[in-house]
Amino acid sequence: MPPAPSRPVPDAWISAAEAARTLGVTRQTLYAYVSRGFIRSETTSGATRERRYARDDVDRMRRRGEERRNPDKVAAHALQWGLPILESSITLIADGRLYYRGHDAVELARTRSLDEVASLIWTGQFDAAPAAKTRSTTGPTAAWPGARAADVPFVARAQAALAIASASDAAAFDLRPDSVALTGGRILTVLARVAADARGSHARMADALAAAWKLNAAGAAVIRAALILCADHELNVSAFTARCVASANANPYAVVIAGLSALEGTKHGGMTSRVESMLRTMRRETRLRAALATRLRHGERIGGFGHPLYPAGDPRASALLEMLGAHYPKSAELRFATTLAAVGQSVTREQPNLDFALAAVARVLALPAGSGITLFALGRTIGWIGHAIEQYATEQMIRPRARYVGRPPNAP
Repeated sequence: MPPAPSRPVPDAWISAAEAARTLGVTRQTLYAYVSRGFIRSETTSGATRERRYARDDVDRMRRRGEERRNPDKVAAHALQWGLPILESSITLIADGRLYYRGHDAVELARTRSLDEVASLIWTGQFDAAPAAKTRSTTGPTAAWPGARAADVPFVARAQAALAIASASDAAAFDLRPDSVALTGGRILTVLARVAADARGSHARMADALAAAWKLNAAGAAVIRAALILCADHELNVSAFTARCVASANANPYAVVIAGLSALEGTKHGGMTSRVESMLRTMRRETRLRAALATRLRHGERIGGFGHPLYPAGDPRASALLEMLGAHYPKSAELRFATTLAAVGQSVTREQPNLDFALAAVARVLALPAGSGITLFALGRTIGWIGHAIEQYATEQMIRPRARYVGRPPNAP
């Protein structure tokens, strides 16, 4: 993919003057923070040998100061890309990379099976493989009852199937970590059968999808990588929803049903469907830049580009697009997606994100309409179960307070 302009990435290291100005302190105070281990510093390689300071540490100190001065303001913004509000050992997003329990997610997508990654997220171990050990018959074994699968969106079919399966799975109410991991394996089996419309004998999710969609080995590898890269993304809206539901001691089926409800929203996983629609429309255009510019003039958002946590580009999208290029170098659909990505970058000054990559995967592999959000939901289910395991272990219910701004009591 040819390079295109993007928003500048802030330097990870800043000067003493900028650090002191950001913190609103003197240089002597800055040096004191360094000596106490609050801020990392290093010597530059230039002739002056001046020291520079870690931007992340400086920003962290600044936020702490703001919290002490105005805790209400900090709390009000904490739920909008603000300060961390819950502890988790599952996912780290740092320096433009995504890690599951300390392992680079892109590398996992290239080298590990979906079962191994699920086990890593749920148990911290690759070899536990609860997802592979629980090939239960619990759940639906046929297509959506009473209607063709194509007539009902995947999320709706999945939620209905999970509700039915939950009613006959008494073990799902055992909320100990090992038991929840086993329930997670049964949930993945249910969802694999729903997504594959119960065709074939494969219980493993990636295998079931590859068989249902008639993919060769290359296509199956892309699907597996997409599912792994969708598995978790820290405390996004669906993961937070899942944790809230788990905090009430609802069973894992209910947790996943709730997560699916949040994911379907057009500001979250539902954006993938909007991007799929955009790619279908743009495929008929001969002047892509003009078509995108027209959308902007009409006040429409160009979905599929940019992510607040990845100013230098979404590594999940890059990995999937690179994999498509490696396996399908002669694909006309890939050439179109690559061209549209470059044009979109030049128009939005943002790079393609996961939504764009999933839509591109669906087009290049000729998957059924709506497959992008299906992949997103199936992969993200692994993360929701991992968050549920963590939340059950805390034995705490998530119950924030609201700051009342309405009519005062007994007001005239």
